[in-house]
Formats: sequence, structure tokens, C-alpha cells
Amino acid sequence: MASESKRFNMMEGLPPKPEQGIYFDNNATTAVAPEVVDKMMPFLTEHYGNPSSMHSFGSKAGIAVDEARSRVVDLVGAEYSNEIVFTGGGSESDNLAIVGTLYAYPDKKHLITTTVEHPAVLGLCRDLEKRRGYEVTYLKVDRQGHLDLDELRDSLRDDTAVVSIMMANNETGVLFDVEKIGRMVKENGSVFHVDAVQAGGKLPLNMGSSCIDLLSISGHKLHAPKGVGALYVRRGTKIRALIVGGHQERGRRAGTENVASLVGFGEACGLAGAGIENENTVVSSLRDRLEAGLLKSIPDSHCNGDVDFRLPNTTNISFNYIEGEGILLLLDRVGVAASSGSACTSGSLEPSHVLRAMGVPFTLTHGSIRFSLSRYNKTKEVDYVIEALPPIIARLREITPFNAGCATF
Repeated sequence: MASESKRFNMMEGLPPKPEQGIYFDNNATTAVAPEVVDKMMPFLTEHYGNPSSMHSFGSKAGIAVDEARSRVVDLVGAEYSNEIVFTGGGSESDNLAIVGTLYAYPDKKHLITTTVEHPAVLGLCRDLEKRRGYEVTYLKVDRQGHLDLDELRDSLRDDTAVVSIMMANNETGVLFDVEKIGRMVKENGSVFHVDAVQAGGKLPLNMGSSCIDLLSISGHKLHAPKGVGALYVRRGTKIRALIVGGHQERGRRAGTENVASLVGFGEACGLAGAGIENENTVVSSLRDRLEAGLLKSIPDSHCNGDVDFRLPNTTNISFNYIEGEGILLLLDRVGVAASSGSACTSGSLEPSHVLRAMGVPFTLTHGSIRFSLSRYNKTKEVDYVIEALPPIIARLREITPFNAGCATF
């Protein structure tokens, strides 16, 4: 009963929960666009043929896959349709890019990445070190989340097979100057891979004029279904398949195509390409409104990372002296979904590896919250969070002694 009373008191006086939940966790995944669902449905019902089959059922599916590939070509600004390899998502695209390059250059045993990459890259690099004997250089970032390009230049070696650096950080939204980085990598004769999973559909891409050799994107980050993605492979770039078997994807990724999801992915890429201006005007203004409102109304709050050079939809704010887990739990009770930069949400006391790499102080890393918006968010949703979050923070600070629950670092 005491626990229930305390829970009630924590929520007392907060604004009424909205009828529809407010979703500010779009860097984790996005809602599938209604247009995407409509486009997919015929391929889940009547057009169910195998794209590799020669009959009319198969040819309809094959034509649809080709059309989807063309939409991805347009989104990333590729020059040729055969530069797009369909995959099962961002993690597979990253693995294919990095390991596929290492397979293609067996005499080169060194690769370079950063300390703030997504686990799809960091986890792979650590596995390559521990189990396969590769040497990995992890580039540091400064307090704004930016790389020291002199460190990159000094790290490049004759046996550097691949450099893998994200375009936009998934936690802070901070952007890396991948074209400048790419020129350095190409001068060294290494392959340059960019994880653009968070940037795809939010920033204009032009692979035709880029220094990027390999680029990963993922469907569920741009309002397509989960479980589908793509790897751009510049024509002439050497890469070996990880999934071997059939002839699909020109022998670079075997397995019968997930036709319905690919059709949806293509439609989502078309919508995203048409909506990039909206992302960088309407969505970014909503993000700025949310950020300014929270920083103004909540004492001892701080924005993490470069606020001028980042994704248009993302803000990462730390609230000093409290746990991100508690903030998220109470936000969820008032119908708001966000995410924490702290792994406390999964039962670990370890804070965000990204914020730690940036040198964010201990008391701020544990209280970090990422808000990531989409084209479906509205001004009234932003204003609701600006109203609801300050009393939540105030009450958590009242009941949470400094460092409670995260006493070690």
C-alpha cells in the first residue's frame, strides 16, 4: 500500500495523459507509414511469387523488387541500380560492409572506427579483435562529439583495410564530416564505410559525387518495416558475400527476397526523399521548440553534443543528479515515449558509452534523455512534454539522493 501511495503522489498534479500516446523515440524505430502499408499489402496476398521464378507470379514480384531498388538509388543518389544490395537491416549492412571488405583484402589486418559508433559496428569490431586477430583503432571524440581528424590521419596505415565511421550519431544526432574524412581515407587507399542508418531520409545524400565506398541504411528508421535495409556498394569496390547460397543480389547476399518488405522499403525511401526539406524545417523547428522549452523550465539541464551540426530531429538532454530510468518510467505513465542515453534502462549501472566518450560528467550521463521526432509529431505534443516533464524532474530530485543507485563509476 505504501508503494502504491508513493506512486500516486509522484503522478499527482501532472497534466492529464493524452488519449493518443506521444512517440518521441524515432531514432529507435519509426511507425510504418500508411502509404507503405498500402503498397505492401498486395505482395502479402495476391502477388506472392518468388522473384527468381520465370512465370508471371514471379515476374510481378521481380519487377516490384527492381522498382524498390530504384527508389533506394534515388534516395542515396547512387549512379547504378546494381550498387544497391538489399539486406535484413542496418546491422547486417554494417557487417557486410566491414567483414565483406576484410574478406576481400585478407592481407590487411587493421581497421579504424570511433568510440561512439552504434553497437552494430562496435560489437563487431570487438569480436574481430578478440576472436579473429584483427587490430582496431578507436578514434576519440571531444565534448561536442566531434573527431580529431589529425588522430585519424595518424592512425591510417598501409594495412588499414576499412575505415567505418557513422554519418550521424544515434544518441546525440551529432554529424561527422564524412566527405572530409572520406578524402583522407581514399588518399590512403583504404575502403570507406559510412553507417548512415540514422541519417538516411533526414539528410540529402549523393553517392555519385561522394568519397564514400559503402553506405548502410535501414528501413525501420524511415517509416518502413523492420527487418529490411540496404548497403550501397560503389561500383568497383571489392566486397565478399557473408551469406552464400543462391544468386540473389548478384551473388552478394543469398536468400529469397522479402518482397513485401522491400516494396514497403522502396515506398518509404520515396516518401523520405520527398520529405527531406520538411525534416530540416518543420521537424527541426519542433525539436528546437522542445529543447528550448525544457532547458528554460528545468534547472540544471544541459544539451549534449554540437547543437549546430546534428540531425534535424534529435536532441539529447541531461538532467543533473537523477537517473534516466526514473524519468522514462514516469514519462511513460503520462503517455510519452523517449529513450535514455543510460543503459540503466536495461538493469546496468553503466552510462551511455557515447556520453562517456564525449567526457560528459558522471552526474549528467546517468540522467540523459534522447528525444527523437518524426514528421508525424505535432506542436501540441511538444508543448505537452514541456508541461509534463518539469514536475517529473522536480519530484525525482526530491526523492533521489545524489548518486543514489549509481554510486560507482
